[in-house]
Amino acid sequence: MEMPKNITTYCPSCNSHESHKLKHYTVTGMQNARTLAFGVRRNVRKHKKGYGGKAKFPKTPIKQTRKACFTAECQKCKKKHYYVYHNRMKKPEFKK
Repeated sequence: MEMPKNITTYCPSCNSHESHKLKHYTVTGMQNARTLAFGVRRNVRKHKKGYGGKAKFPKTPIKQTRKACFTAECQKCKKKHYYVYHNRMKKPEFKK
């Protein structure tokens, strides 16, 4: 879906509507689960120890699209904040 590079939206630090520059927000890191997290320990305790057999997890459908998250930088005060576009899209593209 095509998005504009600059939008006018509310800036919390300026307390007014200003022009913002959008940049697509991507999460980096945190790919591997922590081994001492409670959910991982519970999974090991329930499914991996002893002769309990193989675990049968319920199949959940995976949504094909996500709600796009952007970082919006105010052109007046240069502060950044999140801007979530509420329509689902596969891949956001910026207009040239």
